[in-house]
Amino acid sequence: MTTVEFPGLGIGPFTMDRVAFEFFGKPVYWYGVLIMLGMVAAFLHAYWRTKHEGIKVDDLLDVGIWTVVVGVIGARLYYVLTSLDGGGYTSFMDVIAIWEGGLAIYGGVIGGALAIVVVCLVKKINTLKVMDAVAPGVMLAQAIGRWGNFVNGEAFGEPVPADHFLYRFRMGLESNYTEGAGMQYYHPTFLYESVWNIVGFILITCLYRKKKFNGQITLMYLTWYGFGRMFIEGLRTDSLWVGSFRISQVVGAVCFIAGAALLVTGFILSHKGKLDKWLKVVWAQPAPAGVSNPAKTNEIETAATDEPTESDTPAADTPAAGSPDTPPVESPSPAESGSPSPEGTDDVAGTDKDTP
Repeated sequence: MTTVEFPGLGIGPFTMDRVAFEFFGKPVYWYGVLIMLGMVAAFLHAYWRTKHEGIKVDDLLDVGIWTVVVGVIGARLYYVLTSLDGGGYTSFMDVIAIWEGGLAIYGGVIGGALAIVVVCLVKKINTLKVMDAVAPGVMLAQAIGRWGNFVNGEAFGEPVPADHFLYRFRMGLESNYTEGAGMQYYHPTFLYESVWNIVGFILITCLYRKKKFNGQITLMYLTWYGFGRMFIEGLRTDSLWVGSFRISQVVGAVCFIAGAALLVTGFILSHKGKLDKWLKVVWAQPAPAGVSNPAKTNEIETAATDEPTESDTPAADTPAAGSPDTPPVESPSPAESGSPSPEGTDDVAGTDKDTP
């Protein structure tokens, strides 16, 4: 059980059960339920974006399935590798026991991104368009998933001094993860990160249709999230450490610096008209034939229009006109046949109406 209060906000103490319900006698925790809700929200948002990016729903399903599977593996692997000293891993079952907790969001993002790249390369989908469609939903999923930490009474920060400018938002907490008896007051870092992600999601959603190049939305996500996590992680008491560094704080700083630098570079190249060629060489694959892209992007779209139609190609077993084997055929005049003059006809077979 977890007991929480926010006295600065006028919210009195209340108690929460970590278990949401039981399924065939097995407990299902709120943490898992909220993580799943976040995944569903991310997928629905990406589905909504497919019509703007010209992505087929079937392709999105393939991307979604592999992203979830590899993302969970990456989240667990990241956590295990950064907690080898005190993790108590004595068997393979200890390593894969995600039902006991231990998932790192950065590992999930890295694993999911790798899955997206591989699937897009295999299916010849524009990688950056897919990443742009997925990135805001990931931010929304992170905002939802952090409330699983809240129910568990974990992922909180250091005690809040009375003279701190965030003292008003202090969280009184009593759970299995707090030290000592009675209510203790900490930084609600889960709340800071959740609110930060929601604000970022709203801003990116408002700016989505004004993006200048493919990959811009992904870089905005990395820059925004990295900047916030860089500071919020410094307040936490349960950080994953590598040597004397908080690994998530370092990764957050790298995401912010690299994302901001690439954003500025992208805007400069886009303004000079040099970005299209670079993106096509490095990332972009041709879109499937017949798929239009209503989003405002600068990528050069190409279509295969030089393939001959049946009307343009003579049959293999039909002699050419005027050959010795072909008797001359006298064509009836338009008046005798009742057909309209050539000037009033349309070449139906040569139109693109039925071209997929």
